[in-house]
Amino acid sequence: MDHSRIRDHESRISLPTSMTTAIARKKTTRSKSTSKRTGATAESMAAKQREISVSEFFAKNRHLLGFDNPRKALLTAVKEAVDNALDACEEAGILPDIHVKLLQKDESRFKLTVRDNGPGIVRAQIESIFGKLLYGSKFHRMKMSRGQQGIGISAAGMYGLMTTGKPVHIISKTSRRKPAHDVVLKIDTSKNRAEVVKEKEDPKSDGLFPGGTGTQVIIELEGRYQKGRQSIDEYLEQTAIANPHAEVTWVGPTNETVVFPRAVDELPDEAKEIKPHPKGIELGTLIQMLERTESKSLSAFLQGEFSRVGQRKASDLAKVADKLSSKTITPRTRVSQLGHAEAECLYKAIQEASIMAPPTDCLVPIGSRALLAGLLKEVQAEFFAAATRPPAVYRGNPFQMEVAIGFGGNLPGDESSRILRFANRVPLLYQQSACSSFKAVVETSWKNYGLAQPRNGLPVGPLIVLVHMASVWVPFTSESKEAIADYDEIRKEMKLALQECGRKLGTYLRRRKQMRKQSERRGIFERYIGEIATSCHAISGTDPKKLYAALLKQAAKKTKEADQKLDLDGKVVAGKQLEDDEDVIILTDRQSGTGDEDGDGDGDLFGNAIPAKKKRRTKKKAKKTKKKSTRSRS
Repeated sequence: MDHSRIRDHESRISLPTSMTTAIARKKTTRSKSTSKRTGATAESMAAKQREISVSEFFAKNRHLLGFDNPRKALLTAVKEAVDNALDACEEAGILPDIHVKLLQKDESRFKLTVRDNGPGIVRAQIESIFGKLLYGSKFHRMKMSRGQQGIGISAAGMYGLMTTGKPVHIISKTSRRKPAHDVVLKIDTSKNRAEVVKEKEDPKSDGLFPGGTGTQVIIELEGRYQKGRQSIDEYLEQTAIANPHAEVTWVGPTNETVVFPRAVDELPDEAKEIKPHPKGIELGTLIQMLERTESKSLSAFLQGEFSRVGQRKASDLAKVADKLSSKTITPRTRVSQLGHAEAECLYKAIQEASIMAPPTDCLVPIGSRALLAGLLKEVQAEFFAAATRPPAVYRGNPFQMEVAIGFGGNLPGDESSRILRFANRVPLLYQQSACSSFKAVVETSWKNYGLAQPRNGLPVGPLIVLVHMASVWVPFTSESKEAIADYDEIRKEMKLALQECGRKLGTYLRRRKQMRKQSERRGIFERYIGEIATSCHAISGTDPKKLYAALLKQAAKKTKEADQKLDLDGKVVAGKQLEDDEDVIILTDRQSGTGDEDGDGDGDLFGNAIPAKKKRRTKKKAKKTKKKSTRSRS
């Protein structure tokens, strides 16, 4: 290519004078602005650096905690206060009695009051619990509890302060002999600490706590109250299902009072704290534990800091680590002498070793009996079934899955089934599609159990599914604790529990279908038995009553399959009936689609009920029979 010719051609192109002037002005402006700009120095940049407190971070990113819109913020505040109240009551061995009241002050401002009958909070801890984020007793414990992060209730108070400027009002009573402490405080987000506005000892507040102890929290905040799905009403209803040992009183903005009564008068078993499992730690965590431990020898460290590691297992781990390391490692090796290379060898030895699964007394599942009691109290279904899986482990953390279902009754039959998701007895109302529970229900083949199910969708029919995960550490997808992360081990256990309940439902539906079929056969027999008995009496003079009874007995014998039990494959088996299963409840008075569906039945010749439509056909048959009998006589 001849570049000189191209340059000559460009030089011959003439631009308009106005355009040339404009280009010149832009170049002059750019040169002036460039000359004025001065780069920042390391010192000037360092002067702008400062520490950011966790409160300040979450104040700007409150959507991470569930305060991203007024309606959700109101629900999150109620949720955090109720969860704390339930945890406190259970840890103190008290049957929870919780009062939740929401007073609407104007269109978008509400006053939330949550009161419990727990052990109360000592005065020295009130500021830290309600005015400091990431402060609590549950984060470091390997023990099942509702709260995990120490953020919830203090974040609710911070949101109320940001939106209304009103501080949090706490009343706490720890003993009958001591007056209640009345404290008003607000959180300083720049320092992540509370500032007490006023405080006093108020004997007049003792009347709020008939049991002698308890805590009341009052938060004024902006929000939007609306009934229906993802509302405070739904949250409290589901809380009553998962916590049948608690009584919850709810007073709404319209002063409507709803009481969710206690269905079980027994507290759940107390969860015990355990130590971390060796299989659940990472190399960096192991190095930090080696640096912080007070144990002197390697064997004492392994036995004292981990669960399921005894003296023999500690010796085996030390021997394997010694083979992998260039330095000598024995059970008596001092922990202070272990460097990064030795710690890595020890970590590899732990990963290669076979170690017993962690203990499960740190978990307190709801239990099949309590699950069924909770569903029976709140769901108008005809069939209930529950299943509890044996404990399993993910990342060294024990967990246990529970599933319960309700079918039929007054549940809508033309809609997708409803899923109730729980984690450590806490309802999860948002981010359903992102939750492992939802994915497990979708992946379960409900067609095998007699339900319609679109591809990659929920089953369609009068079905409600409850999925509960109990764990020492629930892997939530965000700080707002709205969905369970999708670990393979967790989803597998969910599906196995769902399939167990599905098999029970399939057995019930197949048996009900078979019984309906046999019932129709009996109806056909009974419809014509009277005509046959009458005709035989007219022909041979046989006693119609005796003949009718004999034919009726024969019809019951031929259709006796309706009274037999079917196994999971639909085969007749002997032994325990489905109703005898402790994890199954069948309410015949709520059943639909059986018996006289039209409700306008009449009697046959001997007073037995038959549907009206069938009766009209019977009359026609009767006329034909009479004609035939007349002809035969002639």
